[in-house]
Formats: sequence, structure tokens, C-alpha cells
Amino acid sequence: MNFSKWIGAAIGWSFGGPIGAIIGLALGGLMDVFSDRTDLDTIFGQGQKGGTYGSRPTRAQTRSGDFEVSLLVLASVVIKADGKQDQRELDFVRQQFAHMYGKERANHAFQLFKRINKQEIPVQQVCLQIRQMMDHPSRLQLLHFLFGIAKADGHVTEAEVNKIYTISGYLGIRSIDYESIKAMFYNSSDNAYKILEIEKSATVTEIKAGYRKMAKKYHPDRVIHLGKEHQIGAEEKFRQVQDAYEQLQKERGF
Repeated sequence: MNFSKWIGAAIGWSFGGPIGAIIGLALGGLMDVFSDRTDLDTIFGQGQKGGTYGSRPTRAQTRSGDFEVSLLVLASVVIKADGKQDQRELDFVRQQFAHMYGKERANHAFQLFKRINKQEIPVQQVCLQIRQMMDHPSRLQLLHFLFGIAKADGHVTEAEVNKIYTISGYLGIRSIDYESIKAMFYNSSDNAYKILEIEKSATVTEIKAGYRKMAKKYHPDRVIHLGKEHQIGAEEKFRQVQDAYEQLQKERGF
């Protein structure tokens, strides 16, 4: 199955708005594949007024393909943040997709990514669409993946950090959640506290409570609706929460 046919079955709300326009430009005749669909007006009209998303749209279920396309678009933004494209970052995108989707689907996705990567992305508009249509756990997973891309060459530049921070704000992700995920990609003495969203002065009781809260927030089941392929990244976040807690257990002796 070619990618355009697969994507027609796998995505829903991302056919509309700025992401839909990006897909359409990337794949040219994509919409010919869907000429027999009776719900195109509904898909393209979700939450839209005058070509922009309304302030309170009806949130549709995010499908695996919605997440995948959103990830491709934002990955393109981050990779170009420092004004150059490192081959290691491009390889990371390909490897992550191969790991999640298998070789054939990953090849299709990477071909789409290369076409998207040639475009100027309206970052704020894209993020607004994702924020309004995608659930919070899935948005956190997007942010985790973006930091993984930035770290793929061994160093996260200031430009990349600034771009991801801007994206997180547009996505409606709180600063404390942003710092928690960011800490998963840095080595410092207080990273475990940041990951668990607690202060260094936290008591043992507060550490345990912080762990329970974060284990619930980052549990892979929170993104089960995206399919098994997207739970891989969620499991990585979950392991990092567990590692942070175990580190503090050793340091505090409880």
C-alpha cells in the first residue's frame, strides 16, 4: 500500500487546517484518493472559521496517522532550528520511524518528511491545530520525540531548545511539564527532581507523591489510542520517571 492510501485510512482531523494544507502540498494529488468520501466537508471544517481554527472546536479522537503527521511537521521545524540539517538528526527520524512502524511504512513516512521539510511551516498555526485537536498525553509524547531529535547529534543547541520551548507553549504545555521532559535529555544533579516535578527540598513523602503523579501522567496506557507503535516512546518516558525515583531512593536512603 502506498503512503497516500495508508494515510487516508489512518488520519482524521489532520486533513483539515494548516496541517492538511502541508500534507496536500507535499503529496500533490493526495485528495484524489479521497474523492469518494462523504465526510470531507466535515473533516476540513472541524473547528474552522475563515480558514483558521475556532477557539473551542470539538476534539476528535487522535488517530495514529494524526500523531504521525504532526510529528513529521514539527520534526522538520526542530531540525531546521539552528539553520542547518545534521545527517544524524535525519537518521534519528528515520530510525525512530523504522522502530515504531517497520521498514516499509517508515520509508513512506520519511519520503513524506522530506517533502514537508522543503516547506516553510507556519509553526504557530500548526501547533494551534494540534493543541485544539490532540489530547494532552499525546502532546507530551510529541515534545519528548522533539527533544530526542535535537539530542540525536549529541548536543542540543540553544536555537533548538528555544524552538522546542516555543512549540511547547503553542501546544499548551505547562512550563513544569516542559522542564520535566527536557530534563530527561540532560545530565545534571537536579534532573531527577525536575523529571518528578518536585523541588530539591522535597520530603520523602513529597518524592513518593511526585513519583505516583508522574507515573500516572506518563503511563503508556495514556496513549494507547495511538496504537502500539507510539507506546514505545511513552514507555521510554515511563522508564525515565522510574529511574529518577530510584535515583532519589538511593540518594535519600528510603
